[in-house]
Formats: sequence, structure tokens, C-alpha cells
Amino acid sequence: MRINWQLIKVMIMLVAIAALYAFSSTRNSGRHVQGVSLHFTDGGPRYISKEMVDKLLIQNGDSLHSKRKDGVDLKRLEAALNSNGMIQEAQVYLTVDGQLGVSITQRTPIARVTDEDDFYMDLEGERMPLSPLFSARVPWVVTEGRKYNEAEVYNLAKYVYKDDLLRRMITEIHPQDHGYGLKIRGTGLSIELGKVERLEEKFNNFKAFYQKVSKDNKLNAYKTINLKFHGQVVCTRE
Repeated sequence: MRINWQLIKVMIMLVAIAALYAFSSTRNSGRHVQGVSLHFTDGGPRYISKEMVDKLLIQNGDSLHSKRKDGVDLKRLEAALNSNGMIQEAQVYLTVDGQLGVSITQRTPIARVTDEDDFYMDLEGERMPLSPLFSARVPWVVTEGRKYNEAEVYNLAKYVYKDDLLRRMITEIHPQDHGYGLKIRGTGLSIELGKVERLEEKFNNFKAFYQKVSKDNKLNAYKTINLKFHGQVVCTRE
């Protein structure tokens, strides 16, 4: 019987490669974590610092630098990070060179609510704690002890946030007996919005009014702008 030496060589080579890979994998998993490589997916302000992230990553009081790579529970670390109210999503992974990679997507605040406890409302409608690092420039929801509907405030704040002009202009949202009032940055002018409905129609009416009075330089001549009525803007002067 003729021996196929070529096939035998290929088989030996495959076995050698598999053994080398297993050895390399075992050796790599036995190495210790060399450090933490932190990446924020957004380019905006930081609501959480690297030091705060490091504290969340500590397992049972042990520094990650004392951990072997095969002893790091990535899912547990992700859960610890995702439990933080300023983090929307965290991904944790190990790199070939022994770094613990951490990718963080922060929550996006769209309003700050002044109630029994101050908090942000984020773009997903969830509560977000205030940050010791940065104060977001978003409209304040000034409750002054009034009851308010969080879903309504969220829908209103989200509409304002997604409109470039309104996001620059609106500084406060005030729950009222029959709806909501708004304050305009740099003026004493307030908007009587009414219920959170027909927002596109109401704000389009406001923009048309604002464009006209700004062109005539008469914005400060008005005290309130009432947008409650269909198809019209009712104003009071100073």
C-alpha cells in the first residue's frame, strides 16, 4: 500500500497549529489584566469620570490589576456599569495585550426636574441623576409643588430638544393648572402653551410670530404669548 506522505505532513502541521493555539490561549488567559482602556461613544460632555468607572469595575474589593484574565467576569462588570444612572449602555471586553476595554454610551439629558429630588429626564424618558462633573444646559422643569405628568413633560421636553431653535430658546417649563408655560432665554417673555397637544401647530405659530417681532425688534414689547387657541397667537404687552 502506498503511503500518502503529503497527507501525513498536512495532518502533522494541523496538529502542531492546534497545539500551538491551545498553548497560546492558555498562556494568554493566565496573564493578569494590565489596565483599563476607557472609550466614550459620544463626543459630548462627561457626566461620569474614569475614576467613577474604575470604582464600578472593582470586584469584591480586589483591584482588576490583580486579576487573571480568565478570572474576569465580563458580564458582571457590564451589569455593574449599566446599573449607574448616567450610563445608557456599557460594553466590556478583553484585548490581546491584556487591557480591559470599556465602551460607554452616556444617557442624554433633555430636561432638569426640580422636585423633592432634582434629576434629569433623559432622551428615553428615564430619570437620570445629576452629575458632579457637568451641569447640562437643558430646560428646567420648575414644579413649585405642583403635580405634573412625567409623560407629558417628557413629550414636551423631547420636542423642544429635537428642534434647534427651541432648544436654544426655551429655558424653563412650568406645570400649570391647565397645561404648561415656557420661559424664553434672555427675555421676560413667557409662553402659555396649554396642554401638550398639537405641538407642531403651536410652535409653528410661535416661530412665525417670533420671526416677525424679531425682525421689527419688538420682542421685548410683549409679556406673554398664548398658543392655546387654534390657528392664532394671542399676546399681551408689557
